[in-house]
Order: sequence, then structure tokens, then C-alpha cells
Amino acid sequence: MTTITPSAVGQPLDRVDGRPKVTGSARYSAEIPIPDMAYAYVVGSRIAAGRVTGIDPGAAMEEDGVLAVLTHRNLPRIAEQPPLVPSLAGTAAPGQTFFPMQDDTVHYAGQPIAIVVADTWERAQHAGRLLRVSYEETTPVTTLDQGRDQAYEPARIFGGWIPGHMERGDVEAGLREADVRVEGTYTYAANNHNPIEPSSTTAQWDGDNLLLYDGTQGVNATQMTVSRLLGVPMSQIRVVAHYVGGSFGCKAMVHAHSSLAAMAARETGRPVKLALTREQMFTSVGHREEQEQHVTLGATREGRLTAVRHHKLSPTSHFDDWAEPSVGTSSQIYACPNYEGGYRLFRANTMTPTFMRAPGEASGMYALECSMDELAHALGMDPIELRLRNHTDVDAMSGFPWSSSGLRECYERGARRFGWAGRDPRPGTRREGNWLIGTGMATASYPVAPLANPQRARARIYADGTAVVQAATPDFGTGVATVMTQVAADALGMRVDRCRFENGDTDLPNIAAAVGSAGSGMISAAVHNTATALRRQLIDRAVGDPRSPLHGADPDDVVVHDGVMTAATASEAYTDLLRRNFLPDAEASGQWDPPAHDIPYGTMTFGAQFAEVAVDAELGVVRVRRMTGAFAPGRVLNAKTARSQLMGGMLWGLGQALLEANHMDPDTGRWVSSGLGEYLVAVNADAPDVDVELIEVEDTIVNPLGVKGVGEIGQVGVAAAIANAVHHATGRRVRKLPITIEDLL
Repeated sequence: MTTITPSAVGQPLDRVDGRPKVTGSARYSAEIPIPDMAYAYVVGSRIAAGRVTGIDPGAAMEEDGVLAVLTHRNLPRIAEQPPLVPSLAGTAAPGQTFFPMQDDTVHYAGQPIAIVVADTWERAQHAGRLLRVSYEETTPVTTLDQGRDQAYEPARIFGGWIPGHMERGDVEAGLREADVRVEGTYTYAANNHNPIEPSSTTAQWDGDNLLLYDGTQGVNATQMTVSRLLGVPMSQIRVVAHYVGGSFGCKAMVHAHSSLAAMAARETGRPVKLALTREQMFTSVGHREEQEQHVTLGATREGRLTAVRHHKLSPTSHFDDWAEPSVGTSSQIYACPNYEGGYRLFRANTMTPTFMRAPGEASGMYALECSMDELAHALGMDPIELRLRNHTDVDAMSGFPWSSSGLRECYERGARRFGWAGRDPRPGTRREGNWLIGTGMATASYPVAPLANPQRARARIYADGTAVVQAATPDFGTGVATVMTQVAADALGMRVDRCRFENGDTDLPNIAAAVGSAGSGMISAAVHNTATALRRQLIDRAVGDPRSPLHGADPDDVVVHDGVMTAATASEAYTDLLRRNFLPDAEASGQWDPPAHDIPYGTMTFGAQFAEVAVDAELGVVRVRRMTGAFAPGRVLNAKTARSQLMGGMLWGLGQALLEANHMDPDTGRWVSSGLGEYLVAVNADAPDVDVELIEVEDTIVNPLGVKGVGEIGQVGVAAAIANAVHHATGRRVRKLPITIEDLL
């Protein structure tokens, strides 16, 4: 078997894009300089339900520099509305099956009802505020209390990928058999995305060809979605996203602004930049929905689960049955013969919710893991011991063995690093001055996303001894360009500093949107397979070349290191082979075909998370002092970027637990918070010490390198660990997110 000398994969290499980002030379989609640029400002509806009865553009059109006012009366009709399919499917991925400004109906506050295009952003924004809009308003439905009586059970959710109801065994019988039973209702405020870079698209037409600079997690998803909406062949659309300033789900699906920018550019005959304001981010790119979850657990006195019931209620839009899949992992991760889970939705005056970091798991595991902590307390059992007694080596829903696990090691090593041993289980027993001190833990799990289409890449080695590997995927802050350079270098048998990864352009080989922690696995698989094919191509050429020192050698005996092929005592560099054959370069295209969805394995990433909190006994203020997370993500491609992803996820989990909340005004249907002045996110002053342990486990099923991803799982168990620590500190069980001062007074 041909071998190489691995030297780059796993190493904590610095980011290759660090310098351009720090120096400001990196160009994001709203920073692309194009001559004769025009600027589009979106005018959103002031009401949440009803219709637009009139839009008078007169005053706006009289302003200097205004080029056009587009409304439902003069905006072209879309060619086709693609179905709501998650972007990881490798197809068109609209954020909702509703495209604005096609008629006068208003479905939600902030819905685009007009676009003003002018020669400067300031003029477009000013003119937009001069539009005189009249409405016929109806009563909106926005909150859980308003929609509870209208709820229905959907057949499927999440773009049709996930059933609306799941069960095994007999839950009622399991609850009757239980010696101990805990039951609770958990409520969650809505969350909004706030990456550093608000979403934006710059559109430029050249005849019938369209160029888009788009802030997106998947340039191919944008290309396919805009193609379907505008009726323009994909071959005539190019999408570029070299740098994306964060996403966390809001740029995973393709929302209306990308196509609206292209429509405005076509109507005005000029390049158009459409950049959402921070306020518009709250109404234009989806959100994590408000929700209510009810969990019931039954167990024997020995702590063996006999039944799990997990139900969820949440609002969805008028057009789509969307709910983040919060009850999925509760059916899988613990050995329990009886399970029932399901969703209830109601139609609300809101846009369709969308992916948000750890979509479903971050909320579902909060309810499950707080319930497990409550069960452990009722049984007088250590929380880790309860989980170990219900540990399973198989996916409890399918019965298939895990492709890899490592969960036991996560419990053991995480507990050791955190100092869990010797913990007094009695709530409220540890105090430091006025601070009540508590510790808590939770299991973290996140499924390995199923992919539907082949992932592709291209590799080229030049006669000067350098190499470039290409794939369309953008880098939205995860470090993909760095990590894929490492993967390519090892697969080619070259030094990292001789390799380069090019990405973020639909002119490069197709890669699905990097969502659901799938990016590192699917992209590395395509890069590895392609670079391996190119290495084999050069070895085959060398052993078949009478002039090569390797002529006649068995290709499987050739070892490649630093660009030199060696078999026994004979060797030849890639550069010598290419130059002797008058080849300026050698190239290979390749792909990775994901495993079939019906493979007989469960695929999940596991972790264990621990938190220590201090609660002011008089004021109810919660301070997270430290957090530890131990994770088993398969193979780690870059220790530095992986730790950074996990640390970021854990800090976001802190924000989810204690800070992030938005609410709809039940009368107006508007978000109460629409900016970072009111919507609280964790900042440096909130950040405690964060300790991350990486536990590599071998996985030969998920992809060639055994990579399962770390982008999502860092957040999954944090809120539960903090909530369990708050209970340990105070004796008070809070079943809502975020936990506020009022909950503890």
C-alpha cells in the first residue's frame, strides 16, 4: 500500500488567513469595490398581519440620486419557488417557501415591502424613510399563549427530513413500571443570529451573466437558489464568498436579499449592493423559535430508565412546517426500551425559523439533561453514575451500533479535569461569603449530518514544487482554508508551506453548504480523495517511466515525503518527474460519495460538559466561574482551530443559559429587541476559564479521515450544565432559558 508521512493533520497550525483578516486586506461581500455601484435599502413592513393598501413613492423618487423604488407592483415575478430543503442536501435552499413583494399580503413584521435604490447608501436609506405606506391591519398571532389552541401535529419538520412523531415500545407501560418519575415543562425565549458581519449581497450583471458576492455558508446553495428564483441558468451565475464574517446558521439557508439584490441590479442596469442593517437581521434571516418542551422520565430505583417522553410546541410561519429537531437526540443516547417524542406547531406571523448553532440539540438536550439531573437528585445518585447506568453502545432508536463513541472517556476525563470527585451532592451546602457555589454537568451529543450528494475537489501540482487544491466552500470563520491545506499536504506527501487551498467560488468544484458540523468531514473527504488520486497518478507515471529511478517499482511500495517519492533505495521528486516529461503541472479531480442514509450504524459526536457557578444569595446574580468540556469528535484535523470552535460554542452556551432572549410583542407582532443594545450576548467580562479536552476516536464509517466535526457540539450541553449547577448552588430548579435574576429571587 502506498504510504505518506503524516505531519500536518492534527497539528495546531496558525490560520493561513490570519494576516489578511488582521490587516484588513480581506474583502467581505459588502466590501467589494465595483465601479458605478448603486445601493439598495430594504423597507420592511411596520405591521405583522394584513396587507399593503398603498405605497406612494413620489417623495422618495424626487430625492437626488434615487434610481428606483421597487414594490410588489413593479418587481418582476419570480420564476419558481424552490421547496424548503436543508442546505446540506446540496440543492436550492431558500430560507422559506415565501418570496416577498409578489403581492400585497403581509405575513410578518419586517417583511420586505419595498426596495429603494440610489447612488449612495445614505440616500437610499433616507429615501426609504420617505415612502408613504398605508396598511389594512389584522390581529397577529405570535406567541405560544396565542397559538397554543391552534397547534397541530406536522407529518414532517425541518424541510421534510425529520418525522413529526417518533416512538418505540410503550411509554405508558414504562411509566407505570417506574419506581421514580420526574416531569417538567421547559420554556425558551426566541434567539436571533448576530454574527459580526450582517448579511449582504453585491450583484453585477454582464449581459445575461450574473456575478454575486454573497455572505453565505454555501456558494453553490446560493447559486442554485437564485437560479431557480430568477429563472437564470446556473451556468450564467457565479457566486463568490472568499471571506464570511460569521454565520451560526443565518447564512446556511439562502434568504430573499440575495435574489432581491440581483433583481434590483437588473432593473437599474447597475451593480447593486444590498446590505442588511443590524435591525433587519432580526427580521430577515430566520431565528431560533420560541418554544416549550415537556419531558417525562421514568426509572427504576437502580437508575435504569424505563420511559422517556419528550414533546415540543413552537410557532412556525404561514408557509413552512419548520421546527428545530429538539427531541431527536433524546430518542438515541440513553438505553431505554420505551420512548415517545413529537412536535406540535402553530401558524404564526413570523418568518420561517432556521438553523441556529446546534439546531435542536442546544434546546432539546437542555430539557433532557436537566431532567436527568433532577432524576439523579431524586434517586440520591451521582449525575455521572446515572448516565453511565443508561449508557448505550448502540443508537437506542435504530438499534445500530455507533460508528464510534468515546462518551465513557468523555465522562471520565472531563470529570477528572474538572475535579468532580468529592462533590457534595446536597444543594446549597457550599458558600463563599455571599456567593452560593454549585457545580453541574450534562451530556453533549450532536448527530453527524447525513449528506445527499457527492462532494468534489480539484488538485494540481506544479513543476516548481508547489500545489493548489480547490473546492467551492466558503470559510465563514471556522478555519477551513487552514485545515484543508493540512489535509492536502499530507495526502500529497508535501510540506504545508508548499500547498495552498483556494475556495469560496462556484467556479471551483461543488461542495454542499458547510452546515450541521458537516463541513470538516465532507470537505476533508473530498480534498483527501482528490489529493490522494493525484499522488497516485504521479507515482504510476514514475514507476511506468523507463527514465525514472522508480521504474518497475510496485506503486504500493512507494512512500512520499516532502514531495519525494521513494521505494527501497530509489527516489524521485515530483518536480524532477514533471520537468523531465515537459509537464508544467499535473492535475486530478476527485470526489467523495457520502455513505448511504440506511447504513447499519448510528453516527453521533459525543461530549461531557461541566460548569461551576456562583450565585449571589441576595441579588440572584449568576456568575459562571469555569467550564470544562471533553469531546470525542473522531479525528482532529487542527488542534488549535478545533479548540477555538469548541471554546466559542461553550461561550455561546453560556449566553444561551443566562443572556440571550427575544420576545414578540403580542399586540404588534414585532420583536421587542432589535439590536445589540437590547439583545444581550456574552462578552469578555462574562467569559470564565474554559478548559477543552479533545479525545480522538477512530471512525472508519463517517468519511475517509474519520472526522465528525466540532462546530456545533461545544454549545449543546452547556446550558444544562449551568442550570444544573444553579440548582446545586441554590436548590432552585429553573426550567426556562435564559435563567434571569428574577428566577432566583
